[in-house]
Amino acid sequence: MEQQGNQGDLSDDEGIGDDDLLDIVEDDDGDFVLDDDLADVMEDLSVEGAAGGGDGIEDDDADEDDTVDDANVTFEKHTGSVFSVGVDPVNSLLAVSGGEDDKAYVWKLANGEVMFECTGHKDSVTHTGFSHDSKLVASGDMSGMIKVWNASTGQEVWSFECADLEWLDWHHAVNVLLAGTADGDTWMWKIPSGDTKTFQSHGCRSTCGMFMKDGARAIAGYEDGTLKVWDLKKGSNIFHLSDGTSHQGPLTCVDCNKDDVLIASGSEDSTVKLINSNTGKVLTSLNAGFPNPKDDTDSPPSIESVCFSKVNPVLATASLSGVLGLWDLSTQRLRQQCKHPNSIVKVRWDPSGPLLYSCCLDGVVRMWDSRSGTCEKEWCGHKGEILDFTLSRDGNVLLTGSGDTTARVYNLHSPER
Repeated sequence: MEQQGNQGDLSDDEGIGDDDLLDIVEDDDGDFVLDDDLADVMEDLSVEGAAGGGDGIEDDDADEDDTVDDANVTFEKHTGSVFSVGVDPVNSLLAVSGGEDDKAYVWKLANGEVMFECTGHKDSVTHTGFSHDSKLVASGDMSGMIKVWNASTGQEVWSFECADLEWLDWHHAVNVLLAGTADGDTWMWKIPSGDTKTFQSHGCRSTCGMFMKDGARAIAGYEDGTLKVWDLKKGSNIFHLSDGTSHQGPLTCVDCNKDDVLIASGSEDSTVKLINSNTGKVLTSLNAGFPNPKDDTDSPPSIESVCFSKVNPVLATASLSGVLGLWDLSTQRLRQQCKHPNSIVKVRWDPSGPLLYSCCLDGVVRMWDSRSGTCEKEWCGHKGEILDFTLSRDGNVLLTGSGDTTARVYNLHSPER
């Protein structure tokens, strides 16, 4: 069965040239609350689990004994939920994790050995990540405290305090951070000098955002359904979707395709919009929530993740309904529905092929073949919901963070791949 969106022109407009890239800077050497929809789903899961009856202690022990653990390494230093994880992009040797215990750790992927602790945070560490060259690592907490550390020595090299932090992203080629906050501001900092640029507040929460691949533009999504694309050098708004063209609910996720021509935005309104990044034209609106007919809630299932394939013209969408949708960009039609037993938190493509990975509130990582829509493999081990995951740049390692207070490392390299 195919589902069709509103048709639009997907032709490639003239993009930003190489001479325009990276003009924005000089390159030198120099407690967590989930969004309402996801929180409601998790509360329902807890109630269902408690309804089973019996001796709770014995049931817990039985569950623990029955749990298969496919992880190669389990990191257990956190004392609360692990909200954010990252892998160093150059060598895939180091991991960073941040959690509900107001702490972040940098540690070795091979054995979980702690290299250093990122100290001084005031609230749950909800965002972490390495710079493009793996020399720096950032940690940001809910209260708006952002710190950057030397990944080799553990020395703090920069810090800044802003309004409550909503999202954080490293530039792909220079040591520059971009962040969005609850008061609607978008901030950009050159690290470690701290040179700062701010982009005009929209007047409501900035819920998601990212650098575009050309390094000269950025996307920001907002609580009122608006999406903006910023020129980072000029500090000006190139275009924005509002009123009739915007989403009807808060934006939850954004992504751009490999040549930056297309932007995908997902929202709590259960739709995904495809936008021409050069003209601001909405090409189509996809009904990607796939509500469960048995669900008696009045709210449509939120879109939690969108991701473009790097090798094929396919967009993956994931929603709280537990359906992973695979969309053919040339026809704007649904190719596959990959169903999960619970809500999906995030989806990411293998960097070099037709495979993609999803994490779910059931604590399982799944690998899917986008050509057939079949689940090819599962990795278990978590005793709680997976809240974040990431892939190493070569696609051989997958790192997860969970509500069970652990981060787990899975070696994906096998003959089947």
